[in-house]
Amino acid sequence: MVKKSRFRASVLILAIAVLFTLQAGAVENNEGLNKVRVLWDQRVPMRDGVETSADIFLPRGEGRYPTLLMRNPYTKSSRRAVIPYDFLYYFTQRGYALVAQDVRGRGDSDGEFGYYHADVEDGYDSVEWAASQSWSNGKVCMIGLSYLGTVQWEAAKVKPPHLVCMVSTAAAGDFMNEIGYIGGAFTASSNLDWVSSVSGRTWQDSALYDLMDRGLFDWEDVLWHRPLITMDEVFGRKMNIYRDYLEHPTMDDYWKQIRLQPEDFRNIELPVLHITGWFDGDQAGAMHYWRGMQQHSTVKDQQYLVVGPWEHVNTFFGGPPFVGEMQFSPESMLDRMGLHLEFLDYYLKGSTEKYDHPKSRLYITGANEWREYDAYPPREAKEIRFFLHSGGNANTLDGDGSLGLKPGSSEDTDKFTFDPKDPVPTYVNDTMAIVAIDHRPVESRDDVLVYTSDELNEPLDVIGNVYVELYAASDALDTDFTAKILEVYPDGRAIRLGAPTIGVIRARYRNGFDKEELLTPGKVEKYIINLHEIGHRFLKGHRIRIEISSSSHPMFTPNQNTGNPVATDIEWNIAHQTIYHEKKYPSALVLPVIPQ
Repeated sequence: MVKKSRFRASVLILAIAVLFTLQAGAVENNEGLNKVRVLWDQRVPMRDGVETSADIFLPRGEGRYPTLLMRNPYTKSSRRAVIPYDFLYYFTQRGYALVAQDVRGRGDSDGEFGYYHADVEDGYDSVEWAASQSWSNGKVCMIGLSYLGTVQWEAAKVKPPHLVCMVSTAAAGDFMNEIGYIGGAFTASSNLDWVSSVSGRTWQDSALYDLMDRGLFDWEDVLWHRPLITMDEVFGRKMNIYRDYLEHPTMDDYWKQIRLQPEDFRNIELPVLHITGWFDGDQAGAMHYWRGMQQHSTVKDQQYLVVGPWEHVNTFFGGPPFVGEMQFSPESMLDRMGLHLEFLDYYLKGSTEKYDHPKSRLYITGANEWREYDAYPPREAKEIRFFLHSGGNANTLDGDGSLGLKPGSSEDTDKFTFDPKDPVPTYVNDTMAIVAIDHRPVESRDDVLVYTSDELNEPLDVIGNVYVELYAASDALDTDFTAKILEVYPDGRAIRLGAPTIGVIRARYRNGFDKEELLTPGKVEKYIINLHEIGHRFLKGHRIRIEISSSSHPMFTPNQNTGNPVATDIEWNIAHQTIYHEKKYPSALVLPVIPQ
Protein backbone atom coordinates (compact mmCIF):
# COMPACT_ATOMS: atom_id res chain seq x y z
CA MET A 1 0.00 0.00 0.00
CA VAL A 2 1.28 3.45 -0.82
CA LYS A 3 2.52 5.50 2.10
CA LYS A 4 -0.33 7.68 3.31
CA SER A 5 -0.05 11.45 3.06
CA ARG A 6 -2.49 14.23 3.88
CA PHE A 7 -3.65 16.33 0.98
CA ARG A 8 -6.50 18.66 0.13
CA ALA A 9 -8.46 17.23 -2.73
CA SER A 10 -9.65 20.67 -3.74
CA VAL A 11 -6.28 21.38 -5.32
CA LEU A 12 -7.11 18.70 -7.81
CA ILE A 13 -7.95 20.60 -10.90
CA LEU A 14 -11.41 19.47 -11.89
CA ALA A 15 -13.34 22.73 -12.15
CA ILE A 16 -13.35 23.44 -8.43
CA ALA A 17 -14.22 27.09 -8.30
CA VAL A 18 -14.23 27.25 -4.51
CA LEU A 19 -10.74 28.56 -5.04
CA PHE A 20 -12.38 31.77 -6.22
CA THR A 21 -12.59 32.81 -2.62
CA LEU A 22 -8.89 32.21 -2.07
CA GLN A 23 -7.48 33.78 -5.21
CA ALA A 24 -10.08 36.23 -6.41
CA GLY A 25 -7.68 39.15 -6.47
CA ALA A 26 -10.53 41.49 -5.62
CA VAL A 27 -10.14 44.71 -3.75
CA GLU A 28 -10.38 44.20 0.00
CA ASN A 29 -12.75 47.06 0.77
CA ASN A 30 -16.09 48.38 -0.40
CA GLU A 31 -14.80 51.45 -2.19
CA GLY A 32 -17.08 52.14 -5.12
CA LEU A 33 -20.03 50.09 -3.89
CA ASN A 34 -21.87 53.24 -2.78
CA LYS A 35 -21.97 54.11 -6.46
CA VAL A 36 -23.80 50.87 -7.29
CA ARG A 37 -27.56 50.35 -7.02
CA VAL A 38 -28.36 46.89 -5.59
CA LEU A 39 -31.50 44.75 -5.70
CA TRP A 40 -31.11 41.83 -3.30
CA ASP A 41 -32.70 38.39 -3.56
CA GLN A 42 -34.78 38.97 -6.65
CA ARG A 43 -36.98 35.90 -7.25
CA VAL A 44 -36.51 34.42 -10.71
CA PRO A 45 -39.27 31.94 -11.67
CA MET A 46 -38.42 28.80 -13.62
CA ARG A 47 -40.96 27.13 -15.89
CA ASP A 48 -41.70 24.37 -13.37
CA GLY A 49 -42.60 26.86 -10.62
CA VAL A 50 -39.27 26.73 -8.76
CA GLU A 51 -37.94 30.17 -7.82
CA THR A 52 -34.25 30.91 -7.98
CA SER A 53 -32.56 33.92 -6.38
CA ALA A 54 -30.49 36.66 -7.97
CA ASP A 55 -28.73 39.79 -6.73
CA ILE A 56 -28.75 42.63 -9.23
CA PHE A 57 -26.05 45.31 -9.45
CA LEU A 58 -26.90 48.41 -11.46
CA PRO A 59 -25.42 51.80 -12.29
CA ARG A 60 -26.77 54.49 -9.95
CA GLY A 61 -28.78 56.25 -12.61
CA GLU A 62 -32.15 55.04 -13.79
CA GLY A 63 -32.10 53.43 -17.20
CA ARG A 64 -32.13 50.23 -19.21
CA TYR A 65 -28.78 48.53 -19.46
CA PRO A 66 -27.12 45.69 -21.35
CA THR A 67 -27.02 42.81 -18.89
CA LEU A 68 -24.31 40.39 -17.76
CA LEU A 69 -25.63 37.12 -16.32
CA MET A 70 -23.53 34.88 -14.05
CA ARG A 71 -25.27 31.66 -12.97
CA ASN A 72 -23.35 29.70 -10.36
CA PRO A 73 -23.60 26.91 -7.76
CA TYR A 74 -21.12 28.53 -5.36
CA THR A 75 -23.66 30.88 -3.73
CA LYS A 76 -23.85 34.52 -4.67
CA SER A 77 -23.60 35.52 -0.99
CA SER A 78 -19.90 34.67 -1.26
CA ARG A 79 -19.48 37.90 -3.14
CA ARG A 80 -15.87 37.47 -4.15
CA ALA A 81 -16.63 33.96 -5.34
CA VAL A 82 -19.07 35.30 -7.92
CA ILE A 83 -18.06 38.82 -8.91
CA PRO A 84 -14.91 40.39 -7.49
CA TYR A 85 -15.64 43.86 -6.19
CA ASP A 86 -13.33 45.52 -8.70
CA PHE A 87 -15.05 43.60 -11.53
CA LEU A 88 -18.50 44.62 -10.28
CA TYR A 89 -17.58 48.28 -9.93
CA TYR A 90 -15.74 48.38 -13.27
CA PHE A 91 -18.74 47.26 -15.30
CA THR A 92 -21.55 49.06 -13.50
CA GLN A 93 -19.61 52.29 -13.93
CA ARG A 94 -19.44 51.56 -17.65
CA GLY A 95 -23.17 51.14 -18.07
CA TYR A 96 -23.77 47.43 -17.53
CA ALA A 97 -26.16 45.60 -15.24
CA LEU A 98 -24.83 42.46 -13.53
CA VAL A 99 -26.98 39.54 -12.39
CA ALA A 100 -25.47 37.11 -9.86
CA GLN A 101 -27.81 34.12 -9.62
CA ASP A 102 -27.77 30.99 -7.47
CA VAL A 103 -28.66 27.96 -9.59
CA ARG A 104 -31.56 25.88 -8.34
CA GLY A 105 -30.97 24.11 -5.05
CA ARG A 106 -28.05 26.32 -4.04
CA GLY A 107 -27.82 29.37 -1.81
CA ASP A 108 -31.09 31.31 -1.70
CA SER A 109 -32.65 29.42 -4.62
CA ASP A 110 -35.42 26.89 -4.18
CA GLY A 111 -35.53 23.40 -5.62
CA GLU A 112 -32.96 20.60 -5.76
CA PHE A 113 -29.51 21.05 -7.25
CA GLY A 114 -29.68 19.32 -10.62
CA TYR A 115 -26.07 19.43 -11.80
CA TYR A 116 -25.76 20.58 -15.43
CA HIS A 117 -28.92 18.68 -16.42
CA ALA A 118 -31.09 21.41 -14.86
CA ASP A 119 -29.14 24.25 -16.46
CA VAL A 120 -30.55 23.90 -19.96
CA GLU A 121 -34.13 25.02 -19.31
CA ASP A 122 -33.16 27.06 -16.22
CA GLY A 123 -30.54 28.90 -18.25
CA TYR A 124 -33.06 29.74 -20.95
CA ASP A 125 -35.60 30.96 -18.39
CA SER A 126 -32.99 33.05 -16.55
CA VAL A 127 -31.83 34.82 -19.70
CA GLU A 128 -35.37 35.65 -20.71
CA TRP A 129 -36.28 36.85 -17.20
CA ALA A 130 -33.28 39.18 -17.09
CA ALA A 131 -34.08 40.57 -20.53
CA SER A 132 -37.67 41.37 -19.47
CA GLN A 133 -36.76 43.46 -16.42
CA SER A 134 -37.24 47.22 -16.34
CA TRP A 135 -33.52 47.83 -15.82
CA SER A 136 -32.48 45.69 -18.83
CA ASN A 137 -32.38 46.82 -22.45
CA GLY A 138 -33.25 43.25 -23.49
CA LYS A 139 -29.74 42.20 -24.46
CA VAL A 140 -28.01 39.59 -22.29
CA CYS A 141 -24.47 38.19 -22.32
CA MET A 142 -23.51 35.27 -20.08
CA ILE A 143 -20.05 35.36 -18.50
CA GLY A 144 -18.07 33.46 -15.88
CA LEU A 145 -15.54 30.78 -15.03
CA SER A 146 -15.68 26.99 -14.75
CA TYR A 147 -19.24 25.89 -13.87
CA LEU A 148 -20.32 29.44 -14.71
CA GLY A 149 -18.81 28.92 -18.15
CA THR A 150 -20.43 25.55 -18.76
CA VAL A 151 -23.97 26.74 -17.99
CA GLN A 152 -23.62 29.27 -20.78
CA TRP A 153 -23.33 26.48 -23.33
CA GLU A 154 -26.17 24.49 -21.79
CA ALA A 155 -28.45 27.50 -22.21
CA ALA A 156 -27.12 28.52 -25.62
CA LYS A 157 -27.97 25.20 -27.25
CA VAL A 158 -31.69 25.91 -26.76
CA LYS A 159 -31.35 29.45 -28.17
CA PRO A 160 -32.81 31.97 -25.69
CA PRO A 161 -33.94 34.82 -28.00
CA HIS A 162 -32.31 37.55 -25.88
CA LEU A 163 -28.91 35.89 -25.40
CA VAL A 164 -26.64 37.80 -27.77
CA CYS A 165 -23.11 36.72 -26.79
CA MET A 166 -20.97 34.79 -24.27
CA VAL A 167 -17.59 35.09 -22.58
CA SER A 168 -16.80 31.49 -21.70
CA THR A 169 -13.82 31.06 -19.38
CA ALA A 170 -12.31 27.68 -18.51
CA ALA A 171 -15.65 25.97 -19.08
CA ALA A 172 -15.88 22.27 -18.26
CA GLY A 173 -17.48 20.12 -20.94
CA ASP A 174 -15.38 17.21 -22.23
CA PHE A 175 -17.23 14.70 -20.10
CA MET A 176 -15.65 11.25 -19.56
CA ASN A 177 -12.31 12.87 -20.41
CA GLU A 178 -12.35 15.74 -17.90
CA ILE A 179 -15.35 15.54 -15.57
CA GLY A 180 -16.08 12.34 -13.66
CA TYR A 181 -13.40 10.50 -15.56
CA ILE A 182 -10.13 11.39 -17.28
CA GLY A 183 -9.39 9.21 -20.28
CA GLY A 184 -12.00 6.86 -18.84
CA ALA A 185 -10.15 6.59 -15.50
CA PHE A 186 -12.40 7.42 -12.56
CA THR A 187 -11.34 10.49 -10.53
CA ALA A 188 -12.69 9.62 -7.09
CA SER A 189 -10.83 12.27 -5.11
CA SER A 190 -11.93 15.31 -7.10
CA ASN A 191 -15.42 13.87 -7.63
CA LEU A 192 -15.94 13.42 -3.90
CA ASP A 193 -14.53 16.82 -3.05
CA TRP A 194 -16.52 18.81 -5.60
CA VAL A 195 -19.81 16.95 -5.24
CA SER A 196 -19.59 17.20 -1.45
CA SER A 197 -18.97 20.93 -1.68
CA VAL A 198 -22.30 21.46 -3.47
CA SER A 199 -24.30 18.83 -1.57
CA GLY A 200 -25.88 21.35 0.80
CA ARG A 201 -27.33 24.75 0.13
CA THR A 202 -24.12 26.50 1.23
CA TRP A 203 -20.46 25.71 0.67
CA GLN A 204 -19.48 22.51 2.47
CA ASP A 205 -15.69 22.31 2.77
CA SER A 206 -14.62 24.34 5.79
CA ALA A 207 -15.33 21.69 8.41
CA LEU A 208 -13.56 19.03 6.35
CA TYR A 209 -10.42 21.13 5.99
CA ASP A 210 -10.46 21.98 9.68
CA LEU A 211 -10.53 18.26 10.48
CA MET A 212 -7.67 17.62 8.07
CA ASP A 213 -5.60 20.45 9.52
CA ARG A 214 -6.06 19.03 12.99
CA GLY A 215 -5.07 15.56 11.85
CA LEU A 216 -8.53 14.14 12.53
CA PHE A 217 -9.39 13.25 8.94
CA ASP A 218 -7.22 11.45 6.39
CA TRP A 219 -8.18 11.44 2.73
CA GLU A 220 -6.10 8.34 2.11
CA ASP A 221 -8.33 6.32 4.44
CA VAL A 222 -11.25 7.29 2.23
CA LEU A 223 -9.56 6.81 -1.13
CA TRP A 224 -8.48 3.23 -0.45
CA HIS A 225 -12.02 2.13 0.39
CA ARG A 226 -13.65 -0.35 -1.97
CA PRO A 227 -16.12 -0.64 -3.55
CA LEU A 228 -16.03 2.84 -5.01
CA ILE A 229 -19.82 3.12 -5.04
CA THR A 230 -19.89 3.42 -1.22
CA MET A 231 -16.76 5.57 -0.88
CA ASP A 232 -19.02 8.59 -0.40
CA GLU A 233 -20.44 7.12 2.81
CA VAL A 234 -16.91 6.62 4.19
CA PHE A 235 -16.25 10.23 3.25
CA GLY A 236 -19.23 11.23 5.36
CA ARG A 237 -22.35 11.58 3.22
CA LYS A 238 -24.22 9.73 0.51
CA MET A 239 -24.01 11.76 -2.72
CA ASN A 240 -26.32 11.06 -5.63
CA ILE A 241 -24.24 12.93 -8.22
CA TYR A 242 -21.09 11.01 -7.23
CA ARG A 243 -23.01 7.75 -7.61
CA ASP A 244 -24.46 8.90 -10.93
CA TYR A 245 -20.91 9.19 -12.24
CA LEU A 246 -20.16 5.58 -11.31
CA GLU A 247 -23.49 4.25 -12.53
CA HIS A 248 -22.87 5.75 -15.97
CA PRO A 249 -19.40 4.44 -16.91
CA THR A 250 -19.87 4.94 -20.66
CA MET A 251 -20.90 7.84 -22.88
CA ASP A 252 -24.61 7.14 -22.49
CA ASP A 253 -27.57 9.51 -22.42
CA TYR A 254 -26.64 10.78 -18.93
CA TRP A 255 -23.50 12.37 -20.37
CA LYS A 256 -24.78 13.05 -23.88
CA GLN A 257 -27.55 15.27 -22.49
CA ILE A 258 -24.95 17.70 -21.15
CA ARG A 259 -22.03 17.16 -23.54
CA LEU A 260 -22.58 19.39 -26.56
CA GLN A 261 -22.88 17.47 -29.83
CA PRO A 262 -22.26 18.69 -33.42
CA GLU A 263 -25.95 19.51 -33.85
CA ASP A 264 -25.78 21.72 -30.74
CA PHE A 265 -22.89 23.72 -32.14
CA ARG A 266 -24.72 24.10 -35.46
CA ASN A 267 -27.62 25.56 -33.49
CA ILE A 268 -25.54 28.18 -31.65
CA GLU A 269 -25.25 31.41 -33.60
CA LEU A 270 -23.55 33.62 -31.01
CA PRO A 271 -20.24 35.45 -30.90
CA VAL A 272 -18.10 33.94 -28.13
CA LEU A 273 -14.87 34.94 -26.44
CA HIS A 274 -13.22 31.68 -25.32
CA ILE A 275 -10.60 31.91 -22.54
CA THR A 276 -8.44 29.13 -21.09
CA GLY A 277 -4.88 28.46 -19.97
CA TRP A 278 -2.08 26.08 -20.83
CA PHE A 279 -2.24 24.86 -17.21
CA ASP A 280 -6.04 25.01 -16.83
CA GLY A 281 -7.56 21.82 -15.47
CA ASP A 282 -10.68 22.47 -17.56
CA GLN A 283 -8.76 23.19 -20.72
CA ALA A 284 -10.20 20.04 -22.32
CA GLY A 285 -13.72 21.40 -21.97
CA ALA A 286 -12.82 24.89 -23.13
CA MET A 287 -11.19 23.45 -26.25
CA HIS A 288 -14.16 21.12 -26.84
CA TYR A 289 -16.36 24.21 -27.19
CA TRP A 290 -13.80 26.06 -29.30
CA ARG A 291 -13.35 23.19 -31.73
CA GLY A 292 -17.09 22.49 -31.83
CA MET A 293 -17.83 26.05 -32.90
CA GLN A 294 -14.97 26.08 -35.40
CA GLN A 295 -16.06 22.84 -37.01
CA HIS A 296 -19.85 23.17 -36.97
CA SER A 297 -21.10 26.69 -36.25
CA THR A 298 -22.31 29.08 -38.93
CA VAL A 299 -20.65 31.93 -36.99
CA LYS A 300 -17.19 30.44 -36.60
CA ASP A 301 -15.77 33.75 -37.81
CA GLN A 302 -17.16 35.38 -34.61
CA GLN A 303 -15.29 33.05 -32.24
CA TYR A 304 -12.16 34.36 -30.49
CA LEU A 305 -9.66 32.45 -28.39
CA VAL A 306 -7.28 33.63 -25.65
CA VAL A 307 -4.89 31.13 -24.04
CA GLY A 308 -2.50 32.35 -21.37
CA PRO A 309 0.05 30.71 -19.04
CA TRP A 310 -2.62 30.28 -16.39
CA GLU A 311 -3.99 27.67 -14.08
CA HIS A 312 -7.74 27.24 -13.73
CA VAL A 313 -8.78 30.08 -11.41
CA ASN A 314 -6.32 32.57 -12.88
CA THR A 315 -7.96 32.34 -16.29
CA PHE A 316 -10.62 34.67 -14.86
CA PHE A 317 -9.00 36.45 -11.94
CA GLY A 318 -5.59 36.98 -13.44
CA GLY A 319 -2.47 35.40 -12.09
CA PRO A 320 1.14 35.92 -11.08
CA PRO A 321 3.79 35.74 -13.81
CA PHE A 322 4.81 32.20 -12.85
CA VAL A 323 3.49 28.67 -12.46
CA GLY A 324 5.52 26.27 -10.38
CA GLU A 325 9.16 26.70 -11.41
CA MET A 326 8.34 28.47 -14.69
CA GLN A 327 8.64 32.25 -14.85
CA PHE A 328 6.87 34.44 -17.40
CA SER A 329 7.12 38.04 -18.51
CA PRO A 330 4.95 40.73 -16.85
CA GLU A 331 2.95 40.90 -20.08
CA SER A 332 1.55 37.44 -19.29
CA MET A 333 -0.90 39.12 -16.89
CA LEU A 334 -3.57 40.52 -19.21
CA ASP A 335 -6.04 43.21 -18.19
CA ARG A 336 -8.88 40.74 -17.60
CA MET A 337 -11.58 43.41 -17.30
CA GLY A 338 -10.38 45.26 -20.35
CA LEU A 339 -10.38 41.97 -22.24
CA HIS A 340 -14.06 41.50 -21.37
CA LEU A 341 -14.98 45.14 -21.98
CA GLU A 342 -13.57 45.26 -25.50
CA PHE A 343 -15.73 42.29 -26.48
CA LEU A 344 -18.85 43.45 -24.61
CA ASP A 345 -18.77 47.01 -25.86
CA TYR A 346 -18.95 45.76 -29.43
CA TYR A 347 -21.18 42.69 -29.24
CA LEU A 348 -23.47 43.55 -26.31
CA LYS A 349 -23.60 47.32 -25.97
CA GLY A 350 -22.83 48.19 -29.58
CA SER A 351 -20.88 51.25 -28.54
CA THR A 352 -17.81 50.63 -30.71
CA GLU A 353 -17.51 50.37 -34.48
CA LYS A 354 -15.39 47.21 -34.55
CA TYR A 355 -13.92 44.45 -32.43
CA ASP A 356 -10.22 44.44 -33.20
CA HIS A 357 -9.20 41.05 -31.81
CA PRO A 358 -7.21 38.30 -33.54
CA LYS A 359 -8.77 34.92 -34.09
CA SER A 360 -6.42 33.49 -31.45
CA ARG A 361 -4.11 35.23 -29.01
CA LEU A 362 -1.66 32.85 -27.37
CA TYR A 363 1.05 33.31 -24.76
CA ILE A 364 3.90 30.97 -25.71
CA THR A 365 5.76 29.82 -22.61
CA GLY A 366 9.49 29.37 -23.00
CA ALA A 367 9.52 32.16 -25.58
CA ASN A 368 7.50 34.21 -23.05
CA GLU A 369 5.64 36.27 -25.60
CA TRP A 370 2.11 36.78 -26.89
CA ARG A 371 1.43 35.75 -30.47
CA GLU A 372 -1.54 36.20 -32.74
CA TYR A 373 -2.77 33.67 -35.28
CA ASP A 374 -5.65 33.63 -37.75
CA ALA A 375 -6.62 30.12 -36.60
CA TYR A 376 -6.19 27.67 -33.76
CA PRO A 377 -4.44 25.40 -33.99
CA PRO A 378 -2.14 27.55 -36.15
CA ARG A 379 -2.23 26.60 -39.81
CA GLU A 380 1.57 26.47 -39.82
CA ALA A 381 1.72 23.63 -37.30
CA LYS A 382 3.01 20.32 -38.65
CA GLU A 383 2.92 17.06 -36.73
CA ILE A 384 6.37 15.72 -35.88
CA ARG A 385 6.84 12.30 -34.31
CA PHE A 386 9.48 11.58 -31.71
CA PHE A 387 9.72 7.79 -31.63
CA LEU A 388 10.42 5.76 -28.50
CA HIS A 389 13.68 3.81 -28.39
CA SER A 390 15.55 1.70 -25.86
CA GLY A 391 17.64 -1.42 -25.43
CA GLY A 392 14.93 -2.82 -23.20
CA ASN A 393 15.80 -0.90 -20.05
CA ALA A 394 13.93 2.41 -20.12
CA ASN A 395 12.90 1.98 -16.48
CA THR A 396 13.77 5.00 -14.30
CA LEU A 397 15.74 8.11 -15.11
CA ASP A 398 18.92 6.01 -15.21
CA GLY A 399 17.57 3.73 -17.95
CA ASP A 400 18.37 3.74 -21.67
CA GLY A 401 15.12 5.17 -23.02
CA SER A 402 15.42 7.81 -25.75
CA LEU A 403 13.36 9.77 -28.28
CA GLY A 404 14.37 10.03 -31.92
CA LEU A 405 12.98 11.26 -35.23
CA LYS A 406 13.29 7.85 -36.90
CA PRO A 407 11.25 4.77 -35.93
CA GLY A 408 12.98 1.71 -34.59
CA SER A 409 13.62 -1.44 -36.57
CA SER A 410 13.74 -4.48 -34.30
CA GLU A 411 14.29 -3.19 -30.82
CA ASP A 412 13.71 -4.71 -27.44
CA THR A 413 10.47 -4.01 -25.62
CA ASP A 414 10.25 -2.25 -22.27
CA LYS A 415 8.47 -3.90 -19.37
CA PHE A 416 7.23 -2.82 -15.97
CA THR A 417 4.95 -4.09 -13.24
CA PHE A 418 1.92 -2.11 -12.18
CA ASP A 419 0.78 -2.76 -8.63
CA PRO A 420 -2.43 -0.74 -8.07
CA LYS A 421 -1.78 -0.77 -4.32
CA ASP A 422 1.54 0.99 -4.87
CA PRO A 423 0.69 3.58 -7.54
CA VAL A 424 2.89 6.34 -8.92
CA PRO A 425 2.18 9.51 -6.91
CA THR A 426 0.65 12.55 -8.54
CA TYR A 427 2.44 14.94 -6.22
CA VAL A 428 6.19 15.32 -6.01
CA ASN A 429 7.77 15.46 -2.56
CA ASP A 430 4.36 16.29 -1.03
CA THR A 431 4.46 19.74 -2.65
CA MET A 432 0.79 19.46 -3.64
CA ALA A 433 1.78 20.82 -7.06
CA ILE A 434 1.30 19.02 -10.35
CA VAL A 435 2.52 21.17 -13.23
CA ALA A 436 5.68 23.09 -14.00
CA ILE A 437 7.74 21.41 -11.28
CA ASP A 438 10.70 19.03 -11.34
CA HIS A 439 9.45 15.46 -11.66
CA ARG A 440 12.78 13.63 -11.28
CA PRO A 441 11.75 12.14 -7.90
CA VAL A 442 8.95 10.25 -9.68
CA GLU A 443 11.39 9.05 -12.33
CA SER A 444 13.32 7.05 -9.76
CA ARG A 445 10.57 4.42 -9.70
CA ASP A 446 11.04 1.18 -11.62
CA ASP A 447 7.43 1.33 -12.87
CA VAL A 448 8.09 4.63 -14.69
CA LEU A 449 9.61 4.43 -18.18
CA VAL A 450 11.62 7.49 -19.19
CA TYR A 451 12.39 8.49 -22.79
CA THR A 452 14.54 11.58 -23.47
CA SER A 453 15.62 13.28 -26.70
CA ASP A 454 19.07 14.59 -27.53
CA GLU A 455 19.79 18.24 -26.79
CA LEU A 456 17.97 20.50 -29.23
CA ASN A 457 20.19 22.32 -31.72
CA GLU A 458 17.61 25.08 -32.10
CA PRO A 459 14.42 26.14 -30.34
CA LEU A 460 11.34 24.02 -31.00
CA ASP A 461 7.92 25.72 -30.91
CA VAL A 462 5.04 23.39 -30.09
CA ILE A 463 1.51 24.82 -30.40
CA GLY A 464 -1.56 22.61 -30.43
CA ASN A 465 -2.77 19.21 -29.31
CA VAL A 466 -0.03 16.89 -28.02
CA TYR A 467 -0.56 13.16 -27.71
CA VAL A 468 1.20 9.82 -27.45
CA GLU A 469 0.59 6.89 -29.78
CA LEU A 470 1.46 3.91 -27.63
CA TYR A 471 1.62 0.26 -28.62
CA ALA A 472 1.37 -1.89 -25.53
CA ALA A 473 0.23 -5.22 -24.15
CA SER A 474 -0.85 -6.29 -20.68
CA ASP A 475 -1.55 -9.61 -19.01
CA ALA A 476 -4.63 -8.03 -17.38
CA LEU A 477 -8.20 -7.81 -18.67
CA ASP A 478 -8.17 -4.07 -18.05
CA THR A 479 -5.48 -1.59 -17.05
CA ASP A 480 -4.36 2.02 -17.52
CA PHE A 481 -1.52 3.64 -19.44
CA THR A 482 -0.32 7.14 -18.60
CA ALA A 483 1.99 9.72 -20.14
CA LYS A 484 3.58 13.06 -19.22
CA ILE A 485 5.57 15.52 -21.29
CA LEU A 486 8.49 17.38 -19.71
CA GLU A 487 11.24 19.81 -20.65
CA VAL A 488 14.69 18.83 -19.41
CA TYR A 489 16.89 21.80 -18.51
CA PRO A 490 20.69 21.81 -18.75
CA ASP A 491 20.88 21.47 -14.95
CA GLY A 492 18.88 18.22 -15.18
CA ARG A 493 15.50 19.48 -13.96
CA ALA A 494 12.57 17.78 -15.72
CA ILE A 495 9.73 20.33 -15.68
CA ARG A 496 6.23 18.99 -16.27
CA LEU A 497 4.29 20.81 -19.01
CA GLY A 498 0.65 20.95 -19.97
CA ALA A 499 -2.67 21.04 -18.16
CA PRO A 500 -2.67 19.55 -14.65
CA THR A 501 -4.36 16.33 -15.68
CA ILE A 502 -1.92 13.50 -16.28
CA GLY A 503 -2.51 11.98 -19.69
CA VAL A 504 -4.24 8.61 -19.26
CA ILE A 505 -6.29 6.07 -21.17
CA ARG A 506 -8.20 3.25 -19.49
CA ALA A 507 -7.78 0.20 -21.69
CA ARG A 508 -11.47 -0.74 -21.79
CA TYR A 509 -12.13 2.63 -23.52
CA ARG A 510 -9.30 2.41 -26.06
CA ASN A 511 -11.84 2.36 -28.91
CA GLY A 512 -14.10 5.08 -27.51
CA PHE A 513 -16.04 6.01 -24.39
CA ASP A 514 -19.36 4.72 -25.71
CA LYS A 515 -18.54 1.08 -24.91
CA GLU A 516 -16.31 -1.05 -22.71
CA GLU A 517 -14.05 -3.63 -24.38
CA LEU A 518 -11.84 -5.76 -22.18
CA LEU A 519 -8.37 -6.81 -23.27
CA THR A 520 -7.10 -10.07 -24.62
CA PRO A 521 -4.13 -10.70 -22.30
CA GLY A 522 -0.83 -10.43 -24.17
CA LYS A 523 -2.33 -8.86 -27.30
CA VAL A 524 -0.66 -5.70 -28.58
CA GLU A 525 -3.09 -2.76 -28.76
CA LYS A 526 -2.76 0.84 -29.91
CA TYR A 527 -3.57 3.52 -27.32
CA ILE A 528 -3.93 7.26 -27.85
CA ILE A 529 -3.01 9.19 -24.70
CA ASN A 530 -4.14 12.80 -24.97
CA LEU A 531 -1.83 15.36 -23.33
CA HIS A 532 -4.13 18.19 -24.43
CA GLU A 533 -3.03 21.63 -25.64
CA ILE A 534 0.45 23.07 -25.24
CA GLY A 535 1.88 26.38 -26.41
CA HIS A 536 5.56 26.17 -25.52
CA ARG A 537 9.04 26.79 -26.87
CA PHE A 538 11.58 24.11 -25.98
CA LEU A 539 14.82 26.07 -25.79
CA LYS A 540 18.07 25.33 -27.53
CA GLY A 541 20.23 23.04 -25.43
CA HIS A 542 17.18 21.63 -23.63
CA ARG A 543 15.71 18.18 -24.18
CA ILE A 544 12.21 16.70 -24.54
CA ARG A 545 11.12 13.87 -22.27
CA ILE A 546 8.09 11.69 -21.76
CA GLU A 547 7.21 9.34 -18.92
CA ILE A 548 5.12 6.23 -19.48
CA SER A 549 3.48 4.38 -16.61
CA SER A 550 0.06 3.15 -15.43
CA SER A 551 -1.06 5.28 -12.49
CA SER A 552 -1.14 8.69 -10.84
CA HIS A 553 -2.56 8.64 -7.32
CA PRO A 554 -4.65 10.49 -6.21
CA MET A 555 -5.30 12.25 -9.52
CA PHE A 556 -7.32 9.26 -10.65
CA THR A 557 -8.29 6.02 -9.01
CA PRO A 558 -5.80 3.18 -9.68
CA ASN A 559 -7.12 0.58 -12.07
CA GLN A 560 -7.61 -2.65 -10.14
CA ASN A 561 -6.71 -4.58 -13.31
CA THR A 562 -9.57 -7.06 -12.94
CA GLY A 563 -11.93 -6.04 -15.74
CA ASN A 564 -14.79 -6.03 -13.22
CA PRO A 565 -17.35 -3.18 -13.10
CA VAL A 566 -15.48 -0.25 -11.60
CA ALA A 567 -18.25 0.83 -9.24
CA THR A 568 -18.51 -2.47 -7.35
CA ASP A 569 -15.05 -4.02 -7.78
CA ILE A 570 -13.37 -5.18 -4.55
CA GLU A 571 -10.61 -7.33 -6.10
CA TRP A 572 -7.04 -6.30 -6.89
CA ASN A 573 -4.65 -7.69 -9.51
CA ILE A 574 -1.07 -6.84 -10.41
CA ALA A 575 -0.57 -6.15 -14.13
CA HIS A 576 2.58 -6.78 -16.15
CA GLN A 577 2.93 -4.23 -18.94
CA THR A 578 4.95 -4.39 -22.16
CA ILE A 579 5.67 -1.33 -24.31
CA TYR A 580 6.54 -1.85 -27.97
CA HIS A 581 8.59 0.51 -30.15
CA GLU A 582 9.65 -1.05 -33.41
CA LYS A 583 8.84 -0.66 -37.09
CA LYS A 584 5.60 -2.65 -36.74
CA TYR A 585 4.63 -0.86 -33.52
CA PRO A 586 6.08 2.67 -33.76
CA SER A 587 5.20 4.18 -30.38
CA ALA A 588 5.74 7.93 -30.55
CA LEU A 589 5.20 11.33 -28.97
CA VAL A 590 3.34 13.49 -31.50
CA LEU A 591 4.05 17.23 -31.41
CA PRO A 592 2.44 20.03 -33.48
CA VAL A 593 5.56 22.00 -34.42
CA ILE A 594 5.71 25.54 -35.82
CA PRO A 595 8.62 25.79 -38.31
CA GLN A 596 11.27 28.30 -37.28
